[in-house]
Amino acid sequence: MVGDETDVGLYDSTVDPERQRDLLTDGEIPVAVYGLGKMGLPLAGVYAETTGAVTGVDIDPDVVDRINGGENHVVGEPGLDELVAEQVDAGRLEATTEGPEAAANARIHVIIVPTLLDDDDDPNLATVESVVDDIAAGLAPGDLVIAESTLPPTSCRDVIRPHLEQESGLEDDEFGLAFCPERTSSGRALEDIRGAYPKVVGGIDDESTRAASVVYDELSSNEVHPVSDATTAEAVKVFEGVYRDVNIGLANELGRLADELGISVREAIGTANDLPMCQLHDPGPGVGGHCIPFYPHFLLSQAEEPMDLTRTARRLNDEMPAVTVDRLERELEATGDDLADASVVVLGITYRAGVEETRASPAIGVIDALRDAGADVAGVDPLVDPADYGARAVDVDDLADESFDAAIVVTPHAEFEAIPWADLEPMVVVDGRDAIDLSGTPHRRYTLGGTADGRPPRGDGGADAIAADERSLTADGGTDERPTETDGTLENPGADDV
Repeated sequence: MVGDETDVGLYDSTVDPERQRDLLTDGEIPVAVYGLGKMGLPLAGVYAETTGAVTGVDIDPDVVDRINGGENHVVGEPGLDELVAEQVDAGRLEATTEGPEAAANARIHVIIVPTLLDDDDDPNLATVESVVDDIAAGLAPGDLVIAESTLPPTSCRDVIRPHLEQESGLEDDEFGLAFCPERTSSGRALEDIRGAYPKVVGGIDDESTRAASVVYDELSSNEVHPVSDATTAEAVKVFEGVYRDVNIGLANELGRLADELGISVREAIGTANDLPMCQLHDPGPGVGGHCIPFYPHFLLSQAEEPMDLTRTARRLNDEMPAVTVDRLERELEATGDDLADASVVVLGITYRAGVEETRASPAIGVIDALRDAGADVAGVDPLVDPADYGARAVDVDDLADESFDAAIVVTPHAEFEAIPWADLEPMVVVDGRDAIDLSGTPHRRYTLGGTADGRPPRGDGGADAIAADERSLTADGGTDERPTETDGTLENPGADDV
């Protein structure tokens, strides 16, 4: 057991618990945070302001250099510029590319790197295991390892613990290991880390749970919620994401009824949600980010249960970009135009407004489907270059100088509020988010699922108005086949962004 304060660790320590807290917040228990990305850097900053002794580890030398210069490299996180500058200037936060060296100097090790999927949609733990190798190189008795990276349930028990034992030469009762899922959303990371939600803590043994609870009771102003073990804590995080994916899949399926019923499904959903037991999400053009589209696979890849509901929701949500393009094609046909000959501008490439992240963004699927159909595709996004995703880049200020047959609103960045729609040449506009006002303009608008104020996907009335519109289009040489499906997603609060 660790019996004095000359070599302080939290795990299996005989130091008085209150004294452990004092040592933690006085900088006497050094912390290493592995991964300084969108969620890792905010977490390292909060650890630094709480403990006063943090080394952040990242494989990117440019990221490390910028942080050591007091500069925040993460875009769109309020307060993070100031926090990084203050903590670096005070000597409470530094960064390095040398993981083993950081591990040798730390007593608490926090893992917050991505868990991605391979080509078969199976979780790939290579990045996590690489970090575990670094930690093992410096792991000492009494150290506490905390995984905040979202992991397939059983990863701490069956992957990380044996890996640490094998590589460090320590027995599993000589160090602590806990899973403490990050519950953060891009754009509000500091607020979330500091205590917007209860902090879930689950260890591979009771002492690991206790030690991790001490840490997060200091880090967070909210309550700490210990659970039975690390696998339960891992499941909590994955279940949160699966719930969102299945709920969105249901909203998308209901959204497909909007044309058939001649109603706005968004209005129906919003009204149904007046009841506290109903919490339907909104339909839209797809599910993006590196959380919701990935987490179902953490279960599907290893479960013996068929999990038909989860699989169906994932399939429905994966199809949404293609469904969105299909709706555009039908609207173009109704005006006598062919998608294969059309020029289309995609508004919004990132998966979420104001967030510089494109992983699994619906816009990428929309662009691919448009290109496969033969359309000429342009893109507008204030945060990323559309050319990197297969679309000709157009600046939002130059839209009035362009001529397009159609537009698809995928991600409604705030900058799009300045688009002078009345000055643009008439086009078909598919609004995937019910985000724009085209009243008083010559454009033909189609809103996925209808509008929140009650307008069906096309037209201002109910089924009779849509039918009358279609009869008019047919008489004008268009098609008598009306759109039948809409789909999409909701933004992703409370999901990890590592």
